[in-house]
Amino acid sequence: MDVYYTRQDDWIAVHGDVATVGITDHAQKQLGDILFVQLPPIGTELVRGREAALVESIKAAADLFAPISGTVTETNPALEREPALVNTAPEAEGWMFRMTIGDPAELVGLLGRDLYLARIRRM
Repeated sequence: MDVYYTRQDDWIAVHGDVATVGITDHAQKQLGDILFVQLPPIGTELVRGREAALVESIKAAADLFAPISGTVTETNPALEREPALVNTAPEAEGWMFRMTIGDPAELVGLLGRDLYLARIRRM
């Protein structure tokens, strides 16, 4: 499994031709307590850089943009009952959706863990 990060504080874990997407711990800390998550319907064709999901917190509403293009194959049903999983386990049980990878070449522009952590330390 390879994990990549975006400059918008999202993560993407790649398992073959399937990717799992969510927001980072840094992002959930910036948002505060998560109250609601609106996920894309299964079958949605996502385009890299376009809106994929919505996260509402006590502080703000934030769009999650697709880190790569592909088709949504699964959403996290636990987030309907317990959106706070995004706060308590953003890079584990708080994942948002899974998708098939449309173009693996789009992964090239994403950040590795060390580069991402260095970036948020400078903020």
